[in-house]
Amino acid sequence: MEQGNGTSQANTPTFRRDPRLYQIVSLSTLLLYGLFWLHFDVSIWQILITLGVAQLTQYAGTRYFNLPFFDPKSALISSLSLCLLLRTNDLAVAALASFIAIGSKFVIRWKNKHIFNPTNLALVVMLVSGLGWISPGQWGQVAWFGFLVACLGSLVITRAARADVTLAFLTFYIGLLIARALWLGDPLTIPLHQVESGALLIFSFFMISDPKTTPDSRCGRILFALIVALTALYTQFGFFKPNCLLWGLIICSPIVPFIDRLLPGLHYNWLRPTIGHGSVPVQLTPVLQPQRRFS
Repeated sequence: MEQGNGTSQANTPTFRRDPRLYQIVSLSTLLLYGLFWLHFDVSIWQILITLGVAQLTQYAGTRYFNLPFFDPKSALISSLSLCLLLRTNDLAVAALASFIAIGSKFVIRWKNKHIFNPTNLALVVMLVSGLGWISPGQWGQVAWFGFLVACLGSLVITRAARADVTLAFLTFYIGLLIARALWLGDPLTIPLHQVESGALLIFSFFMISDPKTTPDSRCGRILFALIVALTALYTQFGFFKPNCLLWGLIICSPIVPFIDRLLPGLHYNWLRPTIGHGSVPVQLTPVLQPQRRFS
């Protein structure tokens, strides 16, 4: 086993080595709770097909592009998010959405990063095509608060090095909603009700926070969070479109390469995160980085 600074990889807690493991546990727990206690409008077959197609697509991409090993974790996170948010009456549509999500990571790329968050892209394609619709994530206060605690806990337990974009986005988005309510003289219960959405939590902790599709530097990520929040709110209140978060992120994602050029930083590795302005590595374990990473 390789050593790093005198400490073996085995001495590092698994969840801290790879935050995706905690994310998988959080999403899986929520899906099971919603399926059996909240009676989510999603069938067992849709879940199995969504998860299965995601893994098959990830495996096919791994083989086709000659990647060093098959890693199912990112594909599992994307497909679990699809199970929670995408609603359709056609199992073929669920399979197509899963294929689009994972396949896009291998095809739509720029300088070793995929441009769009896989779940975000698949959901927008389903919306535009009219093949599916989005669950708003109105799970009730108990489930919402429990999932919020789990999401916040993931930032602490995994020492998520890129929590800055999540916290920045929530600050900007909620702050702008409250500012708008105060400007219009609306009661604060209106913006507070707007943020009690499971979809907002999934978006903030599992989509916009995707380190493979966000700027490399901390300043760039905070700027990106502000731009996405402004775009989402303008989409909602200017064009009166629902699912404004999805539209905001899909519109803003192509500007990430320009932000990286303006505010450069270190590329992210799941097992060796970077923080700050992209110049300070936090080495949790020594990792050999292959030329191409599609996770």
